[in-house]
Amino acid sequence: MVFSPLEQFAIISLIPINLGNFYLSFTNSSLFMLLTISFVLLLFYLVTINGGTVVPNAWQSFVEILYDFVLNLVNEQISGPSSVKLRFFPLIFVTFSFLLFCNLIGMIPYSFTVTSHFIVTLGLSFSLFIGVTIVGFQTHGLHFFSFLLPQGVPLPLAPFLVLLELISYCFRALSLGIRLFANMMAGHSLVKILSGFAWTMLSLGGIMYLAHLAPFLIVFALTGLELGVAILQAYVFTILICIYLNDAINLH
Repeated sequence: MVFSPLEQFAIISLIPINLGNFYLSFTNSSLFMLLTISFVLLLFYLVTINGGTVVPNAWQSFVEILYDFVLNLVNEQISGPSSVKLRFFPLIFVTFSFLLFCNLIGMIPYSFTVTSHFIVTLGLSFSLFIGVTIVGFQTHGLHFFSFLLPQGVPLPLAPFLVLLELISYCFRALSLGIRLFANMMAGHSLVKILSGFAWTMLSLGGIMYLAHLAPFLIVFALTGLELGVAILQAYVFTILICIYLNDAINLH
């Protein structure tokens, strides 16, 4: 029996819920999102329940590093007064933490990678994109539309440039979701394919036994690379949100 490397991305209904014509079942994707949120909240709660310790343990050090990393990211990517930046820090911190732990939990064998589904990453990216647009209008009003027409553009080219800039701006949300989904899905599929190949080669045995271990070494190396990609993709998603927020707050 041949197993498809895409089987690991199958959505399985755990608790069927039908409300009229709406199918709102509790699936394995919902379960792992709930587990991720619960783990993150529990981790932060246990670390901060007593205000932390003077000499931090491993978990407190991890949370502090995470906090400082996102704070520095916000300060570097968003221009303006600190009071303005810190308004958006909770949003950026929650987004980064959620994506990071979703990606890392997806690396555990027999778990489920939530961010490997386009509907999840697209829903997150569109929600944040709409929020960034609202922030732009709240900050600048109708003057926010000025980003569609850079200064010094000849008048005959203005209609075409406005259309191109508008399409480019709207595609930010789509590209943001596709980037995360594609990288996570492709990496996990490749690991699954090479793992199956390694197991088949090792099962053959014989005098080429040592040579059959080579695919396993490749799988281990690729798993390490995929772990780096999981962290990197959470970082890339977050830094792009910071850049889009900066563009909305500080029109160029």
